[in-house]
Amino acid sequence: MQAIILAGGKGRRLQPYTTVIPKPLMPIGDYPILDIILKQLKRAGVSEVILAVGHMSHLFQAFFQDGRQYGLEIVYSFEKKALGTAGPIALAMDRLRDNFLVMNGDLLTTLNFANLYKQHMAMRSAATVGMYPRQVKIDFGVVEVDGSNRLVRYIEKPTYDFSVSMGINAFNKEWVKPFLIPGEYLDIPDLLMKMQQEGLVVQCYSEACYWLDIGRIDDYHTANEIFEAKRAEFLPGEA
Repeated sequence: MQAIILAGGKGRRLQPYTTVIPKPLMPIGDYPILDIILKQLKRAGVSEVILAVGHMSHLFQAFFQDGRQYGLEIVYSFEKKALGTAGPIALAMDRLRDNFLVMNGDLLTTLNFANLYKQHMAMRSAATVGMYPRQVKIDFGVVEVDGSNRLVRYIEKPTYDFSVSMGINAFNKEWVKPFLIPGEYLDIPDLLMKMQQEGLVVQCYSEACYWLDIGRIDDYHTANEIFEAKRAEFLPGEA
């Protein structure tokens, strides 16, 4: 398997931490976030990783080098300007295999990447989206009215259930290539909707696992607590 890891963002929501270090290099326990991801990808059967970098790219090169310490081949794709979450795929197109993973470099999960990839291949999907169940609790009474502003429903502190994107996807090179233009900004949600609107098969995948996007300071602290409590689930076999 082959994976592109998106690591070019500036992590503004995690400032001031990310003023001096990129978000994927922030420590979770004893490891940078991206260090954990690379070890998980290796365990899942990934052999090559393309790191899509921009902001402070030299730090990624210094830390991960060519990947041999992970048993991986790591190569770098450099963004001269922000390209969104899908734009970097176009820059790496010449190196990509027929099917590949694309994922964010700032998440903590126990998802089995190999299972997502296997479903993607088995379904012959143009794209496969990793999704995760989330609940949103509203701490207020939610009021619904009709066109005349008359009360229809009053729901006290409801809880809503959603399926959210994990920031982990699989793509088929042949099907995705027509939607990508090198150097053009594009985000993955827009890419997926364009593919779906053209009638291509965009599958979704979920399994029982843990997942957290480390986007805010509160999330970062939570990620550290969860990792320390369940380290063996994230890195089986690690001391």
